[in-house]
Amino acid sequence: MYNLYIDESCHLEHDGMPVMCIGYMKINDDQYFDIKNEVKQIKLRYKNPTEIKWNNLSVSRLNLYKALIDYFFETDIFFRCILVKYKNKLDNKQFNQGNHDNFYYKLIYFLLESATNPSANQYRVFLDVKDTRGKERLRKIDEVLHNKHDGSSPFVNFQHIHSNESDLLQLTDLFIGAITFKARGLDKLPNSNKAKIELVQYIETKSGYLLDEGTEPWEKKFNIFDHQPKQL
Repeated sequence: MYNLYIDESCHLEHDGMPVMCIGYMKINDDQYFDIKNEVKQIKLRYKNPTEIKWNNLSVSRLNLYKALIDYFFETDIFFRCILVKYKNKLDNKQFNQGNHDNFYYKLIYFLLESATNPSANQYRVFLDVKDTRGKERLRKIDEVLHNKHDGSSPFVNFQHIHSNESDLLQLTDLFIGAITFKARGLDKLPNSNKAKIELVQYIETKSGYLLDEGTEPWEKKFNIFDHQPKQL
């Protein structure tokens, strides 16, 4: 049994952002309490027990966030995301999605259904609470996967949680925040947050990948799917 903690960045249809990213941290359920306790210890070591958030990154928190990234790459925690770079140009009719909600459901589907999540395992999926339509979306995602697997989906449970309740959800926020920051070109702006630029470079060094590009599809530890438009 694996637990997947999904978060989204720039996910709204008309938020003026040209990119969006949706991703998860995945752990073996048996390791949940060990990982939770270790993350807590890292926070206490840096005297910063508050919520991990990309938007709260500053020079004073940089070493803490680097320590958390080190911990990720040293342990059996896995990250996967889908990066959409053309959201502001997305034509839902052209892409046969119908509307933005259907596009969102398909992104969730492709995020979960990959070679990195073999159907021989089972998965519990936790999603960050975003809006009042959360329960409706959970039902729809569950229905899509249930039908895909003829009633025997390996994704056995979907549940909403708040980010302040889960360090793993907060780590997802940190990673997808760094990815969208780089994909939007914010690291090249003269007044950009220097701590964020340094953390982006740190993740790139640790992972061996540029954050605004895709990884190999079979990459298990740190997987970025670069979602490109269909060629007409």
